[in-house]
Amino acid sequence: MEKILKVENIEKYYGSRSSLTKAIDNLSIEVEKGEFVAIMGSSGSGKTTFLNVVSTIDHVTSGHIYVGGIDITKLKGNELNKFRREELGFIFQDFNLLDTLTAYENIALALSIQNVSAKEIDARIKKVAEELDIKSVLSKYPYQLSGGQKQRVASARAIITNPKLVLADEPTGALDSKSAKMLLEKFNYLDELGATILMVTHDAFTASYARRVVFIKDGKIFKEIHKGNDSRKEFFDKIIDVVTLLGGDLNDAL
Repeated sequence: MEKILKVENIEKYYGSRSSLTKAIDNLSIEVEKGEFVAIMGSSGSGKTTFLNVVSTIDHVTSGHIYVGGIDITKLKGNELNKFRREELGFIFQDFNLLDTLTAYENIALALSIQNVSAKEIDARIKKVAEELDIKSVLSKYPYQLSGGQKQRVASARAIITNPKLVLADEPTGALDSKSAKMLLEKFNYLDELGATILMVTHDAFTASYARRVVFIKDGKIFKEIHKGNDSRKEFFDKIIDVVTLLGGDLNDAL
């Protein structure tokens, strides 16, 4: 199986020499093509820092991160911008849609930047809109959409360029339970497309839709569990068991 993400012995320090904080401590992980992996951990565990260095928003202090075989820790300037634009997809908690563009235009923007023809853009958008159930809202502006519709538009935007890796940061954080469930069920479609998803979440219910959950504590991998043939409910129960091991209640531990 092709490894889309390979993280080798990364460390990340913050602060000055007299007051250093180690946010990530010699962490290594691999994610295969088509995997849906959730990252969980308490506040200050290093999970957000991990997402930031994988997304190229931040830089590691040491170690290497490979996405599709490319060592992204060595990319700079235009090379880094091109990589981020073409190989990564982003889904944020607050959607990050442009208010002055319709849903269709928001999705099309990334392809337009890549000089994809209007005909191909239209075909791709219609296909993904059908699968994510947003065909009826393509002509609407973000202010006319519900939270769930906005996040599905944002998901369409993230995958429309066929990126190697989709990074989701608390994608259900701003959604009600019904919208969150609908979005997570649609993530199964991303799997079918062969999309590789790395999602940070504090929510055990959200994580239970992933195929693997990796728990980070003190900048290191504390434990990881695989869904395998378990039902979502059975996997959810296993996630809660690990939360109990971490100590505290859900709100504090995750």
